[in-house]
Amino acid sequence: MKKYLMTGLLVSLALQAGAAVAAESATAKAVFAGGCFWCMEAPFDAIDGVKSTTSGYIGGTTKSPTYEQVSSGRTGHAEAVQVIYDPKKVTYEKLLYVYWRNIDPTTPNRQFCDAGTQYRTGIFYVDEAQKKAALASKAELEKSKPFPGAVVTEITAAGEFTPAEDYHQDYYLKNPVRYKFYRTGCGRDDRLKELWGVQAGGGTH
Repeated sequence: MKKYLMTGLLVSLALQAGAAVAAESATAKAVFAGGCFWCMEAPFDAIDGVKSTTSGYIGGTTKSPTYEQVSSGRTGHAEAVQVIYDPKKVTYEKLLYVYWRNIDPTTPNRQFCDAGTQYRTGIFYVDEAQKKAALASKAELEKSKPFPGAVVTEITAAGEFTPAEDYHQDYYLKNPVRYKFYRTGCGRDDRLKELWGVQAGGGTH
C-alpha cells in the first residue's frame, strides 16, 4: 500500500511540475526603453494579457548596475521595462503599438524633461520574430507618422536585463501623488498629446 501511495504521490508531483512548466512556456517576454521606467510600467500593466512589468536596466556594459551608476550616464544602460505577457491574449504587435504612443521617438538621448543616454528610447528584441515585428512597426511609423522629425528609437538585440531596486518597482502604485507630480511636471502627457493626438497612450487601439 505504501508503495502505491508513494507512486501516486510521485505521479501527482510530476503532473504539477509539468503544469508549472507549461504555464511558464505560455508566457513571452518583451523589453522596451522609454525614458523614466516609472512611466512605462502603467501603460503595459493596463493591457489585458500582460502578467507583469519590471523596471530595470539594459544595454550597458557594467555588470549588475545600480540606479546611481546608471543615472550617471556612464554605464551605457537605458532605463527600461521588461514585460511578461500571454501571447494568446495579447500580441507583440499590440505591445509595440502601445509602446510607440507612450514615448517621444524623435529625441535622441532624451525623454521629456530627462536628458542623458540612460533615457534614450529603444526596443530590445529577444528573438527574430520580435526583431521583424519591431522593424516593421518602425517602418510603418516613419511612413505614416503624425508628427515632424525623424524616428530615432533604436532597435537592438536584448542583452542582460537587470531589475531595478525594489523602491522603483510599481512606483506609480506605491507613490501615486509623487508619480503624478513628476509626470505632470516633466510634461510627458502634454508632449504625448502633441505628438499622437487622440492616440496618445495607445488606449484607443
